[in-house]
Order: sequence, then structure tokens, then C-alpha cells
Amino acid sequence: MVLILVVGDTHIPHRAHDLPSRFKKLLVPGRIQHILSPGNLCTKETHDYLKSLASDVHIVRGDFDENTTYPETKVVTIGAFKIGLCHGHQIVPWGDHQSLSSLQRQLDVDILITGHTHKFEEFEINGKFFINPGSATGAFSPLSNDVVPSFVLIDIQNTQATTYVYQLQGEDVKVEKIEFKKTL
Repeated sequence: MVLILVVGDTHIPHRAHDLPSRFKKLLVPGRIQHILSPGNLCTKETHDYLKSLASDVHIVRGDFDENTTYPETKVVTIGAFKIGLCHGHQIVPWGDHQSLSSLQRQLDVDILITGHTHKFEEFEINGKFFINPGSATGAFSPLSNDVVPSFVLIDIQNTQATTYVYQLQGEDVKVEKIEFKKTL
């Protein structure tokens, strides 16, 4: 089992003070092997917090990140999967499935992780998997009035990626399971 935390659009401290305490209780050091972030963590402190959870952290630059050395896109290989990262503010129109599919082909990845919309979304196109983890803090978005705090855990085993979506609804954390199998 390889466990990957996918978290982004925290906007700490500009639009939110911290991750929800219910989420922090779930994110325990030593259980997660990799962290992938589509950006807008905003500060070094948030980056350092993620590094305390797992040593292998990959981040791309969002439009509000203070660290300008993060790359615009990044491709990492974990197990049998090539995974691409891009914040998403570069995608026009934002969150558009066909535009995201074009980026997926350009990066030549099995899974594409993006953010920017602050809304969790997953979908498949032509045997490829697309994930937007949403905003882990539920930070304000000009695109929506009802941002639900969310993050994603991916469990990779061979050619199977089992995705667990964590969403904070009121005081309860709801978890949804989604399966994706890579076609060879």
C-alpha cells in the first residue's frame, strides 16, 4: 500500500487561518508516503506542516503562492502511475474537462491533479483519471458561495488507485471511495 495525500488551495493565512481541526486529527505523521499539492498553500509554514506529515512532498505554483520557485507543472511516478500536477489557473476556462484532457495528453500522465476551483471533482476521460481535491480549508472562492473543505487520499496498489475523498460537512467528515484501474 502506497498512500498519497492530495491537498491544495489552503490559502493560509490570507483566506483561512488553519486546516479544520477534524482534518488535522486525521492527518498523522508516518502514515502517508507522498504528498501532492496543486498549489496555493501560500506560505512556508503550510509547506513545513506538510513536510512534517511525509518527507516526499511535491508542489506546483498556484497564483497566490509566495514561493515563486515552485514549477508550473510537475510529473511524478508513484508505483505504476505517472501523475501530473498543475494548479489550474492556467486552464481556460477554469476546470474545463476538455482543456484538462489536453494538458493530461501534453504531460502524458495517467492521473492529472489540478486545483483552483476550490471544489472537489473527479472524472475519467479516455481511460485517464482527473482529480481536483478542492480546498482543504474551505477557503473563499469567487467561483462559488458554498465551498466544502476537502482533501483526497489515494491508495495505490499495482494498477489500482483507490481514492478516498474527505469532505467536512458541518461537524462531520464524510468519506467517499472511488476506484480507478489503469489500463495497460
